[in-house]
Amino acid sequence: MSNEPEPCALCGRYGDALPMERHHLVPEHRKESPVVMVCSPCHDQLHALFTNEELIEEYHTAQKLREADRMQSYLDWIRTTNKTSIDVRTSNDVRRRR
Repeated sequence: MSNEPEPCALCGRYGDALPMERHHLVPEHRKESPVVMVCSPCHDQLHALFTNEELIEEYHTAQKLREADRMQSYLDWIRTTNKTSIDVRTSNDVRRRR
């Protein structure tokens, strides 16, 4: 068994200094929901870009989240940084959909 940190299921980054969080792929159904490990910046970003309803209905796998159009520019950027936290604001589009 390796002591190597698990990579983020979205950006693929890893390291001892990178905080990781459990992301429930089916929010609001935590007891039944599969879980993936994502870094804190990716977790913050995906909750700023998607409503829980969108996550439940359409983006309920790590692969679907990675492939989502609205995640592409963020993932392209975060993969080039060493950032362990980011300042995230919920988009106006997400606010309207909530």
